[in-house]
Amino acid sequence: MVLPVNLKNIQDAYHNIKPYVRHTPLLMEERLKDLANCEVYLKPECLQITGSFKLRGAINKILSLADSEKDKGVIATSSGNHAQGVAYAAKKLDTKATLILPENAPLIKIEGTKALGAEVILYGYNSAQRHEKLEEIVEQKFYTVIHSYDDPILIAGQGTVGYEIMEDVEGLDAIVVPLGGGGLLAGISIAVKEINPKIKVIGVEPKAVPRYSESRKLGRPVEVSIKDTIADGLVIPKPGENTFPIIANYVDEIITVNDEFIYKTLPEIIFKTKLVVEPSAVVGFAAALEGNLQLKKYEKVCFVLSGGNIDPGKLAQFIKNENTKHHC
Repeated sequence: MVLPVNLKNIQDAYHNIKPYVRHTPLLMEERLKDLANCEVYLKPECLQITGSFKLRGAINKILSLADSEKDKGVIATSSGNHAQGVAYAAKKLDTKATLILPENAPLIKIEGTKALGAEVILYGYNSAQRHEKLEEIVEQKFYTVIHSYDDPILIAGQGTVGYEIMEDVEGLDAIVVPLGGGGLLAGISIAVKEINPKIKVIGVEPKAVPRYSESRKLGRPVEVSIKDTIADGLVIPKPGENTFPIIANYVDEIITVNDEFIYKTLPEIIFKTKLVVEPSAVVGFAAALEGNLQLKKYEKVCFVLSGGNIDPGKLAQFIKNENTKHHC
């Protein structure tokens, strides 16, 4: 099978985007070891310039555009993190960006996108509605679409997360990655498996939106109904045409996690590591907390924390709940 992205694409992306992104650290976390039942390493993309990994793919994609495309401008639809990545990349590379966000997007993501100079349009409440609006605008303005997860050039950019992990630590047994549209997991899985196929790659998605779990059972991309989940950044109803075969080929396991454990995990990560993370970022560790990952105490496992753009009101509520718990 010829897949749409390979290791060389990721290596090229790594060098292309290096001047624009932060090589985030790899942190060994003793304080989380007993909770996860393994040696815990964290890849905190919450420390990325725009607060999530999305910047990597957006920069790589816009760098690949012709000058004529940059002159017209770019457009994307996003729940928030991709919007900020595209907005920052567009600003750095001197092109206009228009971003379509849901009307109920966290204020921090809306304001963060506007602050980077992009035009923000709030429209609808799901990805299908936003995509309809995007197509309408593209027809009128001829902007170039920066897809949030299914573009091969974007996937290669996201894969640089995995490439950095492989550079920074030896002897890993497994890498656990949040799974939404699948661009991050697809890119990481190529980088990891092509460098060391013995490392287990695991994707974790919210139980409320099990599109990859269901698609894997049937052997083809299928759409699932969307239920409410705290992991708002992972709400995509169907796998991508490019991400699905990559994930099918390289990813060892797809696991779901209940929102209850995402709630429980957030304060554990925030208070023990002092990292500000959003709910979507911690689904991998939440799966460990729920007991869905079959890990051993001696295994070295890297959990990718995909972003940290959490709504301040939600963060305050988690802090309040944590303080209440400790003072009861």
